[in-house]
Amino acid sequence: MAAKIIDGKQIAAQMREELKVDVAGLKQRGIVPGLGVILVGDNPASQSYVTAKEKACQEIGVYSDDNRLPADISQQDLIALISRMNNDPKINGILVQLPLPKHLDENEVLFAINPQKDVDGFHPVNVGKMVAGQKAFLPCTPNGVVQLLLRSGVKIEGAHVVIVGRSNIVGKPLANMLIQKSPTGNATVTV
Repeated sequence: MAAKIIDGKQIAAQMREELKVDVAGLKQRGIVPGLGVILVGDNPASQSYVTAKEKACQEIGVYSDDNRLPADISQQDLIALISRMNNDPKINGILVQLPLPKHLDENEVLFAINPQKDVDGFHPVNVGKMVAGQKAFLPCTPNGVVQLLLRSGVKIEGAHVVIVGRSNIVGKPLANMLIQKSPTGNATVTV
């Protein structure tokens, strides 16, 4: 089988157009989707990633509550912000950009997010639902990989997929998503 280049930009544009329609439909029903974004520190890659997410929110019509915080923020203050977002009806999803500075307990931060607002799919409730094959928020990058494959016509079912890396953010969730008995999985996965 010959290698195939997947046009990620074209697929992303197509998905944004689909989301614009979905968001417009919600707005017609009086619902304005809102995303709470938290960036701690000044990691250049994280800043770029968050800026792209905010631009995408604006493009598709989603309200974005952008919170760029100093690297020395306390664990208590960060958890308090997450708690405020958990209780804010204008915020439907919360995204904490990783990695966090070393002095912050990443697990405690992620566990503080209401699982129903955990759009990154990192809360243990959402991880458990994903592993069990139940409907849940899925981690963004692995879900993006699956969407790229599906929308490019790559047959996942029955394929032997090799994943390099076993991170909690990409490798492990992607492996789990690809082994699920579903239209988006049912592959044999080697990590």
